[in-house]
Amino acid sequence: MPSTSIPKMAYDPDSRILSVWFVASGKRYEFEDVPPEIFAAFKAAFAKGRFFNEHIRNHFRYRLVGPAVD
Repeated sequence: MPSTSIPKMAYDPDSRILSVWFVASGKRYEFEDVPPEIFAAFKAAFAKGRFFNEHIRNHFRYRLVGPAVD
């Protein structure tokens, strides 16, 4: 289901990096060492913002990569 707060996400299973784009800030962040099962659950979650807040935010190291529009 599309999210109003998270319009896009991408995952690289080799590096275990999850990229998340945010509507409100217009920024993209990369989260490090995210297990594939967390990404799969995030992708399948009905409420992506809620899943992000409960299972990703404050659980993985992250860095600001850039604006939401590549």
